[in-house]
Order: sequence, then C-alpha cells, then structure tokens
Amino acid sequence: MTRVYLSIGTNLGDKLANLQLAIDKLAKLYEVVGVSKVYETEPVGQVIQDDFNNIAVVLEVADNLTPETLLTQTQQIESEMKRVKTIHWGPRTIDLDILLFGDVRLATEKLTIPHAEMPNRRFVLQPLLEVATEISDSTVAPLVEQLLRETSDQNWVRQTAHIMN
Repeated sequence: MTRVYLSIGTNLGDKLANLQLAIDKLAKLYEVVGVSKVYETEPVGQVIQDDFNNIAVVLEVADNLTPETLLTQTQQIESEMKRVKTIHWGPRTIDLDILLFGDVRLATEKLTIPHAEMPNRRFVLQPLLEVATEISDSTVAPLVEQLLRETSDQNWVRQTAHIMN
C-alpha cells in the first residue's frame, strides 16, 4: 500500500459539509487513515473572498495506483461538487490537491509531486503536520516541521474545534 497526503479546502456554501462530502467520496474509493482538524485560513492572493476551511487527509492506496489516476478521481470529485474554475486563487466549493504520493517525485504539465506550492502555504503545512504526527509518520512529520520553520507565508491559520469523520 502507498500512503498519499491530500489538502482539501473550501470557502463557498456550507464549508464543513463540503469537507465531509469530499472525505466521504474519497472513502468510497480508498482507505482514509487520517484526517486533520479543520483549519480556518486566510485566502491567498488579491481576490476579495470569504476565509477558507482546510484539512489534510491521508489515504492508503494500492501500490499500482498511479498519481495520474488519482488526479483524475480528485478532479471528478471536484466536478461532482460543482467546482468551477473561473478566477485564479478564487472562491471554490472544493479544492483537492495531491501533496505527497508515497516516495513519488513527478513533474508533468498536469501534476507535480510533491505539490509545488506546499512549502509556500501555511494553510497546507499546519494541517499536514497535524495529521502526519497523528498517524506517526516519521518521514513526513519532520519534513513538514522543517518546511513550516522555513516558509515565508505569513497568512494566518487557526485550528478550529471542528473534527471531520
């Protein structure tokens, strides 16, 4: 089995329901082995919009699953949840990003693993550290701790009391 880390965010509609629905859809495809608490986060970029809710999710997937197949599936979930990409860094009902995929290193036109923006996004790193620590991932947790120390991102990120199933 391969361990995959995802970042999921939303800032439109019922944010908690959006996150839960995304988790439920992922759980129909793969084993969900870890979910962070919900983090309320400041939007990135110059677009005026509501704050985001973000989580990190850990999946166990079959060793023969390709990152491209997972990308297609996450994009299908976004489509089913009515995500429309109109404004770069704009509002969205749901956003699923593949952060880490086992020990895969990949850079194509459609997909980069590890996610290229991960080191620059506190809203990704804080939930990722929580879930990696929670499942005792001795490879990912130290990496994320280092990235958090080194990130230049100064946007605020607040852990909420909300726990997803």
